[in-house]
Amino acid sequence: MEERLQKFMARAGAGSRRQCEKYITDGRVRVNGQVVTELGTKVNPAIDRIELDDRVLSIKETRIYLALNKPPGFLTSVTDNFGRPTVIDLLGGISDRIFPVGRLDLDTEGLLLLTNDGELAFRLTHPRYKVKKRYVTEVEGHPADGDLAMLRQGIMLEDGITAPAEVTILNRTQHTSIVEITIHEGRKRQIRRMFQTVGYEVVMLKRIAIDSINLGDIPIGNCRHLTEMEIDKLYRAVRLK
Repeated sequence: MEERLQKFMARAGAGSRRQCEKYITDGRVRVNGQVVTELGTKVNPAIDRIELDDRVLSIKETRIYLALNKPPGFLTSVTDNFGRPTVIDLLGGISDRIFPVGRLDLDTEGLLLLTNDGELAFRLTHPRYKVKKRYVTEVEGHPADGDLAMLRQGIMLEDGITAPAEVTILNRTQHTSIVEITIHEGRKRQIRRMFQTVGYEVVMLKRIAIDSINLGDIPIGNCRHLTEMEIDKLYRAVRLK
């Protein structure tokens, strides 16, 4: 839910509302990396990254870290203006305000992290930290060694060349191939576009791991809380204390 920037800052303990207004007009506040000086600015604390003098502001609340096995057909968002089902609809009794870390396409399934830890979510999705995401995909046909080599070296897409991927053929059927692919980027429909570029259509795509967090045996449409050890590993992966 959106609210005025200075109101959020005060709730986050940055100072009185008047002090926070002065921080804003003095150019000391950034929203998503951009300096904001207008007092009427609205922010969504669940999504936006708000900084005062390079210090990330957040409301002190119990941190929640979930791993969800997302089914196809659910939007990776908190709400949808058209009333379509979102991953939040799958969470059942969890009433705390949380949001997805990154996204999975509508027709992609598998591991999705959700949290209210804005700084961790920001780092897990920022290319600078090169957090690996592992997928299993089924593609039409049988990719040749040369095609796999192109994927491993980087593919030129319309939005630029991809970073090198880790690619392994797991199995071949008469008409399709099962391929494991690991990337650290998060462009829209990236894996589907990568395989299309080398001539193969993706018929199934499932994310099975994010860094050290594995999908495991979470039933589809269900979620579980991360363990303290798993959270600690994620923090260390993105150089957070």
